[in-house]
Amino acid sequence: MTDSPCILAIDQGTTSSRAIVFDGKGQALTSAQEEFPQYYPADGWVEHDAEEIWQTTLAVCREAVAAAGRNIAAIGITNQRETTLLWDRSSGEPVHKAIVWQDRRTAPLCSQLRDAGHEAAVSAKTGLLLDPYFSATKLAWLLDNVEGVRERAEHGELAFGTIDCFLLWRLTGGRVHATDATNASRTMLFNIHTQDWDDELLALLRIPRSLMPEVRDSASDFGSTEPELLGRAIPVAGIAGDQQAALFGQACFQPGMIKSTYGTGCFAILNTGNQAVASKNRLLTTVGYRLQGEVTYAMEGSIFIAGAAVQWLRDVLGVIESAKQTEQLVTSLDSNRGVYLVPAFTGLGAPHWDPHARGAVFGMTRDTGPADLARAVLESVCFQTYDLFHAMAKDGTSSATALRVDGGMVANEWLLQHLADILDVRVQRPTIIETTALGAAYLAGLQVGIFDSLEDLSSKWTEDAAFAPRMDVATRQHLLQRWSKAVACAREFGS
Repeated sequence: MTDSPCILAIDQGTTSSRAIVFDGKGQALTSAQEEFPQYYPADGWVEHDAEEIWQTTLAVCREAVAAAGRNIAAIGITNQRETTLLWDRSSGEPVHKAIVWQDRRTAPLCSQLRDAGHEAAVSAKTGLLLDPYFSATKLAWLLDNVEGVRERAEHGELAFGTIDCFLLWRLTGGRVHATDATNASRTMLFNIHTQDWDDELLALLRIPRSLMPEVRDSASDFGSTEPELLGRAIPVAGIAGDQQAALFGQACFQPGMIKSTYGTGCFAILNTGNQAVASKNRLLTTVGYRLQGEVTYAMEGSIFIAGAAVQWLRDVLGVIESAKQTEQLVTSLDSNRGVYLVPAFTGLGAPHWDPHARGAVFGMTRDTGPADLARAVLESVCFQTYDLFHAMAKDGTSSATALRVDGGMVANEWLLQHLADILDVRVQRPTIIETTALGAAYLAGLQVGIFDSLEDLSSKWTEDAAFAPRMDVATRQHLLQRWSKAVACAREFGS
């Protein structure tokens, strides 16, 4: 084993748990990944088994660390955001399955709160909208619908957390109940201006403050792991929600820089510096990262379904065997042949925020086949990204001429060229596309001194490939007009 310090990044995602060991230059040395089941107990409901998340996370960490054979100086955690858990403080056992960020069961409660006139105050404090996406109403649902849970919560027996918080609790043997400012900012219970849990919001949803974790900087001392888990005690030194971690991993440290991550969903985040810019077009204001008590804010557009639609083609329809096949299929077509998919399988995110919309395919004919569906899926990712960019432009926050992209889908070069065409901007793919895990590693490395500064990290970003727009204006406008019509139809059907 060499003495060169490395960082273990835990990337706990919506469909899999992954661990990557990075060296002091930000290069990935080893990785391990394991998928876990998704549970759909009712229409629009999505759940995870927290024990399965923990076991897969621990397994991939052990595998990656063993393969690296290196000195692990620190751990960084990044995670699927908003997914909500309650567990027993004594045993660490969850009281119910985790309610996933995609879950829409609390749409009626959000409607009630909106009708009662609370959305403006919620948005002013949290930067978020009243939507089932966020943790607050999921936590309220657990308190109100799982037998005995509210009483136990009021007696101080339970702890709330997003996935990062739960993993930290387990890694530290229950010694640390904490999260970071980025994850806290996605709960709809955290005041992003005061950087504290908001008592009025907690009271609105009847949530005991005793449930809430301590909120720390994104690079901070989060305690150390139990020695028996990974061979020795290792400090946990960085935590960030997955999209903020990707912003950090993409070195988008200057106001005006923007990245978009293409995984299960798609998330575009724009750095707005020390200003918490309120959107007038139903985008979100959020914490980009917090270092040494200083907050960098961001504006975010969230799309619920991106790579998940490719999984749908593979696992439900069975028209492809692997995600790679989509690129082969779409290159066989010279147009979309009028076929559009609106992937509102769990409602629509930004800028529509319509939990009632449902997925639909438009324009099918008798000879519509797998290639058409594959293209419709990939085009839907580009169209949804355009909707986010258009909303940011109307807010006056983005005139970006370049977009840094990452995530599993960006290996598809047809997708990136079409994205550049639809957005009419240069699309840049970095050498390391798994920037979510890299961002977690960067945060942990900053905390323990492996990296010196943000400037040091910026110098490590390198471009693997770039895609310049080449579509003519008339074609782009036609495609976007048809897309808008398809979205309107899907929303009308779900209303």
